[in-house]
Amino acid sequence: MTKTPMISPVELMQLAIEKAKQGIAARQSPFGCAIAVDGEVVAVSHNLVLQTVDATAHAEVTALRVACQKVGEILLPRAQVATTCEPCPMCAAALHWARVAEIYYGATIDDAAAAGFNELRVPARSLYEQGGSSTRLISDVERAACRELFDLWKRGESAIAY
Repeated sequence: MTKTPMISPVELMQLAIEKAKQGIAARQSPFGCAIAVDGEVVAVSHNLVLQTVDATAHAEVTALRVACQKVGEILLPRAQVATTCEPCPMCAAALHWARVAEIYYGATIDDAAAAGFNELRVPARSLYEQGGSSTRLISDVERAACRELFDLWKRGESAIAY
């Protein structure tokens, strides 16, 4: 049996970053997420909170919805997730419940708060440790490029923090 090659964390993050840039161009907030299952990219999304008038439409949640529909399962134990910012508690919980294997993130919750976002400053790692999650968190993947998304967004006309 041949093992499916995994997409690299950097490659997956680049997809998330590009999607976040598309979101910024569409006047959405600067967050992107990409999900691969067994090395195949199954979802790439950006934050859709403003577009859908849905406070839960964070990039991770919207990507997770697409990935689950594409795979036809609610559990994604072979999934790699790249998100441009450390998952907020809501997104961290959703990714845990989907049982994703690992999450790569760039910017931190503190970076998002410094950019003006109303973050609950509960680090995803702390939440997972307290809750006993088996999902692995890998920080600082393309962090500079992910932090740059906040600056790009602030330079635009839509600087309302959601």
